[in-house]
Formats: sequence, structure tokens, C-alpha cells
Amino acid sequence: MDRLDELAVFVAIIEAGSLIGAARRLRRSPPAVTRALGALEDRIGLRLVERTTRRLAPTEAGSALAERARALLTDYDTALTGVAHAPVRGVLRITAPVQFGRRHVAPVVSAFLNEYPEVRVELTLNDRNLDLIEEGLDVAVRIGPLADSNLVARQIGSVRRVVVASPEYLARRGEPRTPPDLATHDTIFGMARSPAREWRFGPPTRGIVVRLVPRLLVDDVDAQLQAALAGRGIARPLSYQVTAELAAGTLVRILREFEPEPLPVHLVTSSRSHLSPKLRAFLDTATRTFRSGGLIR
Repeated sequence: MDRLDELAVFVAIIEAGSLIGAARRLRRSPPAVTRALGALEDRIGLRLVERTTRRLAPTEAGSALAERARALLTDYDTALTGVAHAPVRGVLRITAPVQFGRRHVAPVVSAFLNEYPEVRVELTLNDRNLDLIEEGLDVAVRIGPLADSNLVARQIGSVRRVVVASPEYLARRGEPRTPPDLATHDTIFGMARSPAREWRFGPPTRGIVVRLVPRLLVDDVDAQLQAALAGRGIARPLSYQVTAELAAGTLVRILREFEPEPLPVHLVTSSRSHLSPKLRAFLDTATRTFRSGGLIR
């Protein structure tokens, strides 16, 4: 095994906290990762990790080696990136929320593949915030505040929670003028883990909380929108989910002055990820597209 690659395997083990996690990230077999660690420990003559019941933790020597190895790998990537006309090739693994991914990320990926024919993309659409290291992902789209301090983020825009209804529903039932008016309307609510059926409006500290008895509870955004389009009631999707419907007039945006503060949308990578030419190219392409294309409002 190449010595530099051996260090990359060791860093992956430390960051994933397990041999299986590192194997998944590197797309290698667990035995191959185990052999690489054993070979490195034999060469150095020191134990580099301690095995606990749940995770692998670096020894003092392992921590020191991991820090130096990350710096060396970063320098290596920087050297490659700095070469004129460095090739943009390889596999890029991206994750995004399901609806946002379908509507906005997939077209960006398609354009990126057209521009860089030597790149292959694996796009995973999942509404859970997948662990980039554990899942072997290069970049993720995240909507909302970032809780993970180990991420490097580029904000590409923002979205809002918007209240919408069909023109037919509003003609039949009237338009609510303030959030409390929603209590007398049919509402379409997305099922969540919290048992509370409520919508919050305005700023977090001085907002209005409206408790609801929804006419329809459904856990799929497309089903919520179909019900709203059919005049079943008032829904509250994210703004990017109804861009086309609002433009076409099949849904109407109401209670705009009471909307909560926008949610940031970021492209994120691990703070320990190496900005390879393919990752850098995708980040630049996606940032440029989202910021200039009016996809996020």
C-alpha cells in the first residue's frame, strides 16, 4: 500500500471512530482497513488506537500522528490543486434533503456532470442530516441553523416557512388576516416527532404561537401540496417547495407580514475534508448557480 494512502486510511479511522466507519467512508473492506492500521503500527512500533466497547480512540502517539497526517494530506491536495489544469475527475458523493434535492440539487448536478465529463456523482436524498465522515460523503446541503461545529459552511441562500392556500379555498372560506384566524380554518399539517400541533409566526422571542386542530395530517410534502392545490385547506411548506405553484397562481401566499425569520441554506463539508479539485469545482458551480439563479427565496 502507498504510504500516503496508508496515512489517509489512518486519518479516516480516527475521524470515523471505528474500522467499519472508515471502511464505509473509503469504500474498502473492513479487513483491508484493519491490515492497514496493523501495518502502520508495526512500522512505527507504537499502538496508535485504543479499542473501547463502542469506538476507537487515538492514543497520545495516535493523536500526534493524526494531526501531522492531516496536515500532510492537506499539503498534498493543495499541491495537486495548485498544478495548472489539474484534472477534475473521480467520484463525488453529495447528500441533500429529498424535496430540495429533487427540485434544485439534481439540476445542478446534471449541469456539473456536463461540464466535467470525468466526474461521477453519487447523490443521496435523505431528510436526515447524514454524518459526512461516517457515510463517506463529500458535501451536504443543510437547511436551518448548523449545530455541528465540525462543518465548513458556505451559505448559498435562505428559505422561509410560508402559508399558502388555493384561490378556490380562499374564495370559499375567506382569507385569514392574522395568525389566530387560522384556528377557524382547515389546515394541512405535516406530522412531526413533537405531538404539538402548532405553527409559530414572527421572531422566536416575540412570536405568535397558534395551536391547531388540523383537518389533515400527512407526512409527505408532495401530498400536503396536492391537498392544498385541491382546496382541502391551508398548508405551510418551505418557500422553495412552492416556487412553481406561486408563480403559476395555483397557490396563494398569505400572512406574509407574519412569516418567521428565514432559514439559512448551506453547502457543508467536514472541517477535515480535503478540497480536491472535484469538490472545489462542485462547490464553486453550486454556489454560483444558487446565488445567481433565483432558486432560493
